[in-house]
Amino acid sequence: MEKIKLGNQGLIIPPIGLGCMGMTGFEEGNMYGAADEKEAIQTIHRSLELGGNFLDTADLYGPLKNEQLIAKAIGNDRNKYILATKFGWEIDDNGKVTWAINGSKKYIKKAVERSLKNLNTDYIDLYYMHRLDKNTPIEETVDAMSDLVKEGKVGYLGLSEVSSETIKRAHKIHPITAVQSEYSLFERTAEERGVLKTLNELEIGFVAYSPLGRGFLSGQIRSIDDLPENDFRRAIPRFQENYFHKNIELVKAIENMAEEKNINSSQLALAWIISKGIVPIPGTKRRTYLEQNINATTLELSSADLLKLESIVPLGTDTGAPYDEFSMGLLD
Repeated sequence: MEKIKLGNQGLIIPPIGLGCMGMTGFEEGNMYGAADEKEAIQTIHRSLELGGNFLDTADLYGPLKNEQLIAKAIGNDRNKYILATKFGWEIDDNGKVTWAINGSKKYIKKAVERSLKNLNTDYIDLYYMHRLDKNTPIEETVDAMSDLVKEGKVGYLGLSEVSSETIKRAHKIHPITAVQSEYSLFERTAEERGVLKTLNELEIGFVAYSPLGRGFLSGQIRSIDDLPENDFRRAIPRFQENYFHKNIELVKAIENMAEEKNINSSQLALAWIISKGIVPIPGTKRRTYLEQNINATTLELSSADLLKLESIVPLGTDTGAPYDEFSMGLLD
């Protein structure tokens, strides 16, 4: 794969990353069905073979288990991968999530050392603040993160799910390389709120998680019963009955357009994101889907294609909130 710049601080990555969250379970069960460590590791290896060496994880996932899985997968090939991880959701000394957000200097020092240990590395390529700590000034958090760059423990800094104002304040303290937010044909809040405009002005990269609308845009979901019983998506508005059937109709229209191009709806949705200069990090734990996703980087969409696609799901379309009320309240 051809490599691209993420932001203007020097980080070079492939145009698509691999979201690793679903490769391990959480304390309360797996968010996307059962985990399979062997297949997950083989998926990471296959991604590298295809040029996809940009892996996205977080200390929250597991918690901690996801970073440990990645360390096991990459083994002695650390220098072949670009690792992005996150801190912010507070994890206590027993490895339990407290569900508080902690962006204090003291906690960041603890969190980075723990992630370095779990990833079995002495540096993290891209270190994100997972969520904004509304009780700690962003200037304090980013100043502490900048110390990690000076110490050589972190290469580049990132933020996740933040507003334009927070980005501007953070960027004054230390250059921000990337902002990660949910973004897809089903979720364009970052665009509606002017975040993309701010990132373009400041030459900060944008990384899109859940680029397939939490699975809807894959076309694999036709009924709520297609989701495992303990799948967290069953509890979020986008998958509730008042949105579900409307969203399925949107997916069918996207599938029809994809079929005309002899591709699938996932590839079309990813190609749309890539065409905007945004880096999607679709999560998968299976090689088959990984290969399909990476193939999306070879697709070229015309202006007419983009107009047609965005006419199916116009900016401002309400497809349902991507989180429950508690989690939505933690967004900046």
